[in-house]
Amino acid sequence: MNKRRCANVCLLAAALTGALGGCNYKAHHQQSANDYGSRTANDPKMSGVRAYSHVVTDPRAHDNRYFEYSSAMSYRLSNVPGVANAIVMLTDKNAYVGITTDQTATGIRSHGGLRTREQDNTGTTEGVYNVDTGSTSWDLTKIVTPYNSSFSHKDISDLSTEFRQTLSNEVRKMAPNVTGVHISANMEYMNQLLGYAKASWDGQPLAPLTPSFNKLAKYMFAAGDEVPIPVPEPTARGGSMNGTAKR
Repeated sequence: MNKRRCANVCLLAAALTGALGGCNYKAHHQQSANDYGSRTANDPKMSGVRAYSHVVTDPRAHDNRYFEYSSAMSYRLSNVPGVANAIVMLTDKNAYVGITTDQTATGIRSHGGLRTREQDNTGTTEGVYNVDTGSTSWDLTKIVTPYNSSFSHKDISDLSTEFRQTLSNEVRKMAPNVTGVHISANMEYMNQLLGYAKASWDGQPLAPLTPSFNKLAKYMFAAGDEVPIPVPEPTARGGSMNGTAKR
């Protein structure tokens, strides 16, 4: 074999090695816990039956007899790649999950584009909270806002199916008897869930709040017509936001 042919063979071998290495990396990333965008048939995150619930037109699916805040599930989901904050409420038949997202995973959104982003975080480089007004104050009554915040997503379908499947599987591992797992990263929904969580942390009885909680559930997940009203802020809170945010 002459020198030129030998050199060509070596270059071809190097190119094949690089290509195979790239393919192996891509396959590894697609099957890792930090990728929700591949949605391939052999991705273990998509194995099994669909675990999350679709929006249904029957509001009776959300006629819950009671609800309670689950600190264990909130903590568990807040540590799933791609989740910044999580609040989970359990009822006699359903699990309701509210999340905000971060950039610790890819493929969280079902579709891309800058216009799908709801947060303006440019204030972090300006040393302010609200870049439009120059305010440095954070609204402590909210867990997600339009400025310098983790990310919210208006519509349920804005979250990729693989991401919702992963979250739902985690919920069903800890609460196997729930009928439905309802997930949203809607800003208003998440902030209203925070109000119910605060009531729980404050030791308030949740039974009187069940009708308003059901109204929120129907509005978000059954296309309800009645707009839910946020829970009033407790005058003195004994709890904290432990368990909702990623460590």
